[in-house]
Amino acid sequence: MSIELKSPEDIEQMRISGALAAEQLEMIEAHVVPGTTTGELDRICHEFTVNTQRAIPAPLNYRGFPKSICTSVNHVVCHGIPSDDKILKDGDIINIDVTPIKNGFHGDSSKTFFVGKPSVLAERLVRICQECMYKGIVAVKPGAHTGDIGSAIQEHAEKHRYSVVREYCGHGIGRIFHDEPQILHYGKAGTGISLEPGMTFTIEPMINVGKKEVKLLPDEWTVVTKDHKLTAQWEHTILVTNTGYEILTYRSDDKIAKFS
Repeated sequence: MSIELKSPEDIEQMRISGALAAEQLEMIEAHVVPGTTTGELDRICHEFTVNTQRAIPAPLNYRGFPKSICTSVNHVVCHGIPSDDKILKDGDIINIDVTPIKNGFHGDSSKTFFVGKPSVLAERLVRICQECMYKGIVAVKPGAHTGDIGSAIQEHAEKHRYSVVREYCGHGIGRIFHDEPQILHYGKAGTGISLEPGMTFTIEPMINVGKKEVKLLPDEWTVVTKDHKLTAQWEHTILVTNTGYEILTYRSDDKIAKFS
């Protein structure tokens, strides 16, 4: 298995793409309100990507995906397809996953938003899922292993009696949308690939209130929890540095400092 180590020039380009992904998620938050459709969120993000950022929305037409972002509501684990028929309601949670391409490099990030006022159950799930992502991120450093990331995420989720989705994982990223290495969100510390400076990949845990099992719907994209219980996801693109990690998609609302 060949894993590309990014050059300093590549890393500078990835910082640009990552900043665009962060900017897009910050921009869309004001539009995540009851009564909005996921189709409208897609149109807003598409226009912002193309006309304001002068970038390309990577999901659009990727292996046949029909929209520019993924919108995964409530029990949808990932890859939800935006639609004008899907109207957001007060109390919903929605993961919005964006990936702009700028100068040939991808910036990939997602956030789970509250629509109106969340339930206590939803608020706790979303918070713990974000913490799981941070736990995985702070495990990143040269000489650490991919299993250290998965182990940290799994331990935190299961400590709070949540389950970790197994079928979908983080991935290498750069010029290629989905590349090596695969970053599992569960596993055993000390196992897997050894991390080296210059590696770039996503960490994007999917955490369920109920059981870990998921199901792919007939549209061949939308993944849901089998028990239809709530699920949440957060995602950042990470660079392995000489001393640790850098979050290439860092946003102003990130709270990783307390985990460092």
